[in-house]
Amino acid sequence: MDLILCHTTADFDALGAAVGLTRLLPGSKIVLTGGSHPPVRDFLALHRDEYPLIERRSVNPEKIRSLTVVDTQMRDRLGKAAEWLDLPNLKEIIVYDHHLGQESDISSTRSHISSVGATTTLIVEQLQQQEISLSPAEATVMALGIHVDTGSLTFDQSTARDALALAWLMQQGASLSVISTYRDPGLSLQLQQLLTESLENLEYLCLRGYTIAWVTLKTDAFVPGLSSLASQLVELTEIDALLLANEYLGKGDSSLSVIGRSQIPKTNLNLLFQPLGGGGHSQAASLNLRGVDSQAILKQLLDGVKAQIPHPPTARDLMSSPVRTILPETTIGEAQRILLRYGNSGLSVVRKGQLVGIISRRDIDIALHHGFSHAPVKGYMTTNLKTITPDTTLPQIESLMVTYDIGRLPVLENEQLVGLVTRTDVLRELHQERDEDEEETQEERRKSNINLPQLQNKLAPQLWKLLTIASQEAEKRGWHLYLVGGAVRDLLLAETAGSLMIKDIDLVVDGFHKSADVGAGVELAKALQQLYPAARLEIHGAFQTAALLWHKDPEFDSLWVDIATARTEFYPYPAANPEVEASSIRQDLYRRDFTINAIALRLTSPRSGELLDFFGGLLDLQAKQIRVLHPNSFIEDPTRIYRGVRFAVRFGFEIEPQTEEFIRYAINSGVYDRTSQQNSKTPALQTRLKTELKNILEAPYWKSALQLLDNLGALQCIHPTLKLDSSVLRQLRLLERCLRRFDAEQTIIHWQMRLEALIAHLAPEYRVKVATNLQLQDDSIVRLKNLAQSFSQVMEYLPTFERPSQVVQLLRQYDLPMLILIALQSPREIRHQILEYLTVWANVQPLLNGNDLKKLGYKPGPQYRQILDDIVAGTLDRVIKDRAEAEEFLAKHYSL
Repeated sequence: MDLILCHTTADFDALGAAVGLTRLLPGSKIVLTGGSHPPVRDFLALHRDEYPLIERRSVNPEKIRSLTVVDTQMRDRLGKAAEWLDLPNLKEIIVYDHHLGQESDISSTRSHISSVGATTTLIVEQLQQQEISLSPAEATVMALGIHVDTGSLTFDQSTARDALALAWLMQQGASLSVISTYRDPGLSLQLQQLLTESLENLEYLCLRGYTIAWVTLKTDAFVPGLSSLASQLVELTEIDALLLANEYLGKGDSSLSVIGRSQIPKTNLNLLFQPLGGGGHSQAASLNLRGVDSQAILKQLLDGVKAQIPHPPTARDLMSSPVRTILPETTIGEAQRILLRYGNSGLSVVRKGQLVGIISRRDIDIALHHGFSHAPVKGYMTTNLKTITPDTTLPQIESLMVTYDIGRLPVLENEQLVGLVTRTDVLRELHQERDEDEEETQEERRKSNINLPQLQNKLAPQLWKLLTIASQEAEKRGWHLYLVGGAVRDLLLAETAGSLMIKDIDLVVDGFHKSADVGAGVELAKALQQLYPAARLEIHGAFQTAALLWHKDPEFDSLWVDIATARTEFYPYPAANPEVEASSIRQDLYRRDFTINAIALRLTSPRSGELLDFFGGLLDLQAKQIRVLHPNSFIEDPTRIYRGVRFAVRFGFEIEPQTEEFIRYAINSGVYDRTSQQNSKTPALQTRLKTELKNILEAPYWKSALQLLDNLGALQCIHPTLKLDSSVLRQLRLLERCLRRFDAEQTIIHWQMRLEALIAHLAPEYRVKVATNLQLQDDSIVRLKNLAQSFSQVMEYLPTFERPSQVVQLLRQYDLPMLILIALQSPREIRHQILEYLTVWANVQPLLNGNDLKKLGYKPGPQYRQILDDIVAGTLDRVIKDRAEAEEFLAKHYSL
């Protein structure tokens, strides 16, 4: 006998899941282990015969082969049927549930637990996979299970999977009229009376902008359907959290049932109720106890709810800072240029340090439309201002914006403008709160999130200690400190815990909520250098950055920690170096290249461990795609194309389709040629491009990266004629063989040789210009300058030589890199001669040395070099075979 067990006081989700399982487990029977909710009881009064239900007392335990438990993981929720879990004849125990985070005390052989709104959804998905169809009666009760447990898809724990399951059940013939009857059957007469009593005795508490209510009902017996009463109370009173307690006499003992409901973000009733033997979801939970002090239990739960209520964000947490300001006399035209440069939607107008008005982009556009570009902004700015302080809470900010239809609120501290909160800031915070709340019930999304304890677990201990000390130093000065960019990305991508030793760490100091000191990053770096004297300190004042560098340190090896003050940037023309100004962490992230590199992790209190992801970087990491932040990003900085390709190949990601379109548009637009002609300095096509080429060409995946760059047409950034055709690919393969064979000790720079090979493929008239533009080393530029002449010389003479000594005499004037470049472009016969020279002939030594010559009576002098060269030549040409023949050769050709 195969049994499916519903928990005591079965609800529609338990019944629906059980009914679906009877189709997955043909011949199985359903046991309601201890009553049911009133709506379920009423439903079964009419529909019981349509489902394979049997009573517990009719079961012969000795014949039970398997047990499948639905909608719970706890033994005590199975009533007396829990005894069957210990039967020796059981072959299998299976659990289906959607309550994550519970410690199960059922020793199951298999379990199916997932974060969905209803257990029934899990069963529907398996029915779909096995292509099992349902009768309308089966589909109806299963649809009821999903509707009731998800509030018809309105509860926060509802998922897209629940919606898809409901759609399939409708296709199977679920009756909407039956569903509407039992989904919200209304309150019984007893519950209506208790509703009136509850409304009269409800107690309230307001805390941090939220209203909590609680009430205790005393009855003679257990009251079924209290969950419906709790839902009605929340709906009628518009409270944010409710604790509904029911004291009654049960089997001689005083018993207590508590129903909990919460709509407060980040509260979790399941965590509060579990230690007392209850459970449920984060926003809905219940418990049943006997022989307890009901008021003590209620107080414990109430204190728990109050402790969980988060402190609402304040303007200090939300605001952008520093604020872009202008004078009242600034012209409309100049204000428009400032908006364009910084991408703002409005500007604050300040006189003598005092805020006197705000002008929006719309105000400026209207003034420009009417031809007032030379008029001062003071004639168009708004002067009737609503302001807030850094401690104004998010609910208060929302209220002001809605009441007065204000899009931006200046933040004043001691009458000084320290920040600005916009509608976008508020919406972003509300959206993040909703996402964080969803993450509590979405297992997959929880796995992608990290916090400081997880960070500590992943990082090498010495790095964690360094970050901790850095955050403490920042907190002393009242600043926020963030880990940003690649380090956060790599931590998110790391799958397992371990000693992750990141070699390049970027920290950003955002100090403008407390101070406008643009040197915050430099000051923090100096403080850390005092604590880590082994680190070398470099300061780049123009960019408001400092770096701490360790080189072959026993603790940190070669570590680079870049510490910057939060900043924004503007490119005066394409491929230029950006002009930077101090700004906020949000603006700092906004200036970055790709979404996966625009994530920050806050290291300082009070919100340490908070991820800042304004551009969907987490989703792109999960989707394994490279997505650019701005459409003009590649026009402003072509090196971002190379970085994007490097990241895509390194991580096995795809370049997002629209990002690829932006890349191709930038390359095909001709903007790089135009800007090179119009400007003497284009760092993004010179030094910064060289750096990116170095990063690619010294990586193990350089071949794949070059091929992707070529597919995108991006090698044109080096030179318009450069393409990775079959000839170049063949030469690069030959180059790798040469480097492995002739420079295993890496006495020459391999990445640079790869770049020289690419440049060497260009027409000779372009080579020096490209090498100079990329600011290669002098020896590389000279080599590429002389390559054409050297190649012609080798091609002219080498085929005519008959003796090895002639080959050696010609080729020894060239260094190894030049010979390799010549060999790459040579036909096979010539290349073989060069390779034989490098392999054999260049290593032939004279059979006599200077001491031998001296002993033989030859006077030391310049002729020694010639004598030894002649002996080597004779040896190469097989004229001299041993020492005796070498001495004979000397006697014949050189007199004493």
